[in-house]
Amino acid sequence: MSNKKIGVLVGSLRTESFSKKIAKVLAGLFPAGYDVELIDISKLEIYNQDFDDENRAPASYAEFRQTLSEQDAFLFITPEYNRSVPAVLKNALDVGSRPYGHNLWAKKAGAVVSVSPGNLSAFGANHHLRQSLVFLDVQTLQQPEAYIANVHTLLAEDGSVTNQGTIDFFQSIVDAFVALIEQLAK
Repeated sequence: MSNKKIGVLVGSLRTESFSKKIAKVLAGLFPAGYDVELIDISKLEIYNQDFDDENRAPASYAEFRQTLSEQDAFLFITPEYNRSVPAVLKNALDVGSRPYGHNLWAKKAGAVVSVSPGNLSAFGANHHLRQSLVFLDVQTLQQPEAYIANVHTLLAEDGSVTNQGTIDFFQSIVDAFVALIEQLAK
């Protein structure tokens, strides 16, 4: 039996992004038999239906769509911009769900983790993303909910997390996500 492929989409493009650091920590917690890949969404042109309608979609769309089609599940890590998801992440959702009838997200497991240096833990972004995922028919992990507040206080200089309670919480997220993926695979 082949390994399960988990695509990780990070909603922040910043080089030293807290979201990227948390994504790397979470990726390291998956068990054997899971291949975790961070999917680059930084080069996707803004979605324009004319590209698909006129058969001139950018090469970045084709590459991204191919990568999505190879995944068994998706882990979304997002900061909050203006009480919602960053445009780059919403654009990735749009590119992966088009053209009409070719939704590459459908029926796959998904988990949402939101991170923030503030106390609100990107609650708004988490729920806005979940709204889109419901429409896209992503089978989203419901519990545990993952709102990571004060993220900068959790990360060591090298991007690792050293607090055992935090690591245990992150492991509970990954374990629940793996259980959902396995359940959907039956």
